[in-house]
Amino acid sequence: MRVHYSPAYVAAAHSFDTTRKAGWIAGSLVREPISGVELVEPAPLTAHDLREVHDAAYVDAVRTGRPAALAQSQGFSWDPALWQAVTASNGGLCAAAEVALREGVSGSLSSGLHHARRGHGAGFCTFNGLALAARRGARSGLRVLILDLDAHCGGGTNSVVGREPNLVQVDVATNAYDTYAVMPPHTLEVVRTAAGYLPAIRRRLDGLDAAGPDFDLLLYNAGMDPHEGSTGGLTGITEAVLAEREALVFDWARRRGVPVAFCLAGGYVSSRLPRDELVALHRLTIAAAAA
Repeated sequence: MRVHYSPAYVAAAHSFDTTRKAGWIAGSLVREPISGVELVEPAPLTAHDLREVHDAAYVDAVRTGRPAALAQSQGFSWDPALWQAVTASNGGLCAAAEVALREGVSGSLSSGLHHARRGHGAGFCTFNGLALAARRGARSGLRVLILDLDAHCGGGTNSVVGREPNLVQVDVATNAYDTYAVMPPHTLEVVRTAAGYLPAIRRRLDGLDAAGPDFDLLLYNAGMDPHEGSTGGLTGITEAVLAEREALVFDWARRRGVPVAFCLAGGYVSSRLPRDELVALHRLTIAAAAA
């Protein structure tokens, strides 16, 4: 299974989990490989690519740093390497989608995507590679599912591609940040208790089975911030719960023959979640995909 990563993912000077953890996880995969996983370097997106889902003025602001308020609207201080980092990491998910369609499953060590709007960044998300990969698939005639299991809602993605034909977005969150008005066929549920978390995901996936034909591509935003030690998480959502979640998602896709492209999404170091434990959580996704 090919997993996309480049050192460019972590090139930005701004130091934060979203701009650094891809490197931590890639390093762990070198030291402790997961059977069948190969790290490959994706081509970065171009400004032309990004203008498929973002305003030209915003793309130019991130590239040049001017105006600063727009270039830094995701919450990061700007430096010239930010452009290199976000074009590489967003390109990784788009590449993973293309590989998944050929090979069944692929991924990218990308995070910081689903809050970005057409005209600005938000919530530590600069560009929305989820929206770009989804739009490209849907407009080529594929039926695309975006499954967003980050702790926070994917309002940015919905604002960009929520009206796209052939596209369904399923959001199960544990925090109401970036919620949005839900219009069918999309669904959004904010779970308030750990006991309700896995049942909510099962219910939403079962609902897809009743709603129509299978999908041609699943884009999976595999956040680990529902974990009880992370920002946005719920007490009682443990590593074991998240491991069961990953098995549930990939088994659902496998049984239906739906190709999966995944990215990492949220998950944050805290006094209750050390770096090595955060890395172990994200490795759950990679291991479940490889299996």
